[in-house]
Amino acid sequence: QWHLVESGGGLVQAGDSLRLSCAGSVGSFSTYAMAWFRQAPGKEREFVAGISRSGVSIDYADSVKGRFTISRDNAKTTVYLQMNSVKLEDTAVYYCAAAFLRRGTRQTDFGSWGQGTQVTVSS
Repeated sequence: QWHLVESGGGLVQAGDSLRLSCAGSVGSFSTYAMAWFRQAPGKEREFVAGISRSGVSIDYADSVKGRFTISRDNAKTTVYLQMNSVKLEDTAVYYCAAAFLRRGTRQTDFGSWGQGTQVTVSS
């Protein structure tokens, strides 16, 4: 059973940086692709960033390219999302997800989800 726990969210000012973490409890963490999604009020959940099992393949939504960086540490069974130069539009609940795939970017690819962590960006 997968147990994913996000942390690192909070209230930040536009232009600031923060890092989200997602810790997994499964020993086979390295066999799963990982990703971050987010959902803003009144909007559909959207893909933010994804990383393959090995960390070689990485995908980003156009809206975060150049600002966000996804990484993983399989030894620590943790995936990170470094968020730089945050914007008001980044305000959302951020979810960590795991997929029994080499690589994934669609919600339907992912079978395990964390509870989410709130990121609120103020002006």
